[in-house]
Amino acid sequence: MLAVLVLLLVSVPLLELYVIVQVAGGLGAGQTIVLLLVVSVVGAWMVRRSGLGVLNQIRTRLAQGELPGNELVDGLLILLAGAFMLTPGFLTDAVGLLLLFPPTRIAVRSVLVRRYSKRISVAGWSGGPSEPGGPRGSSGQGGQSDAGRSGPPLDAESFSDDDDRLA
Repeated sequence: MLAVLVLLLVSVPLLELYVIVQVAGGLGAGQTIVLLLVVSVVGAWMVRRSGLGVLNQIRTRLAQGELPGNELVDGLLILLAGAFMLTPGFLTDAVGLLLLFPPTRIAVRSVLVRRYSKRISVAGWSGGPSEPGGPRGSSGQGGQSDAGRSGPPLDAESFSDDDDRLA
């Protein structure tokens, strides 16, 4: 994984530079710079617009007492798109624009959710013990909490300062 990251950090700037030089050869240096600036400004506007829309969806889901899982992934993808859009270059701008379009974002989101959903667990979200969103440890998992302890999850109100002092 580290080798792939190093390869990307070296190859992407070189590819961006090559594409910028090729575009500048056809359009001219001034027009290429203007084009890069325009794409960045339009991308920033699109990121802001998409981000605010997803933020409203997150607020709506939370107000309904639901976990906004897909919306949070969309927010992460929009943040990533913003980073790509602010990075100078045509290739990263293209990737950023693709992440801003809802159909492409939905496809990427479904791949990410499918790949990482088994690694993510949410404890203590709304719902009773028999509901899928209920707290872990009380839904038929033998009373095991996330840390492998038996019994219900611990909370700050169940402890007092007197319990921690030695007599």
